[in-house]
Amino acid sequence: MSTTSDSSSRRAFLTTAAITAAAVAGTGSPQPALAFGGSALKKADAKLAAYGLPGFGNLPDGFSPLVELYGQAQNRDPLLVQFAYPSDWVVQLPNIDVNGEEGTIQAGQYSAGDTATLFVTAGKVDDVTTQPKTFFQDAVIKSISQKGNNMYQNFKITKLAPLDGEYNGQKYMIVDFKYQLLTGAGFEVDRIGHASVTSVGDKTQVLWAATTANRYKKQGANLKLIASSFRVYSDGLTFALKPKKEYDD
Repeated sequence: MSTTSDSSSRRAFLTTAAITAAAVAGTGSPQPALAFGGSALKKADAKLAAYGLPGFGNLPDGFSPLVELYGQAQNRDPLLVQFAYPSDWVVQLPNIDVNGEEGTIQAGQYSAGDTATLFVTAGKVDDVTTQPKTFFQDAVIKSISQKGNNMYQNFKITKLAPLDGEYNGQKYMIVDFKYQLLTGAGFEVDRIGHASVTSVGDKTQVLWAATTANRYKKQGANLKLIASSFRVYSDGLTFALKPKKEYDD
């Protein structure tokens, strides 16, 4: 596809959200979870409906919905991301400035080591559920090792389970995994997690959620729900940036 065509496609992709999602753009600063209750879910479902997408359905008590745009600057392809997360977790969104966008969409109870993080990597896959185990191993290892390949060891996938999305025949793979986190102080921390892997646009997307082995008994069901609730959209949709912020010279 030509550069002109790519630019036109991006402009088309980014056409509507100034109206339907002007409040979505990330500031990069941590945000408290949405006020829990039916109103947050209704707002999230209304936002998805404005894009012609299915809503969350029912959420368990103690969970809040997230619907956010990723890729609101020219250095990234735009995506609409949704997942559910515990309502006492803190959400952090990408930073956007004159140089572009950096960072990712993340939620967590960071002091306890409970996190859910979006990771986007190169490579289009038509159906992730047909991929070998090594594909998911590579994708999740890339996800957990963003701070360096020397930060983990003994990574192992314990289960793979395909999942059908509700929109346009999308496919997801739920990946159960465990590994040891190597801390700067020289400690080894056993961690257990669940990831959801899919591919939309020309990239592969991973939402991975993990906690320490000591906390898994309490948080494991929550992590599974986070991963299974992950949906991401790109092809054939129209989003838009809110008006660009003017920066001082």
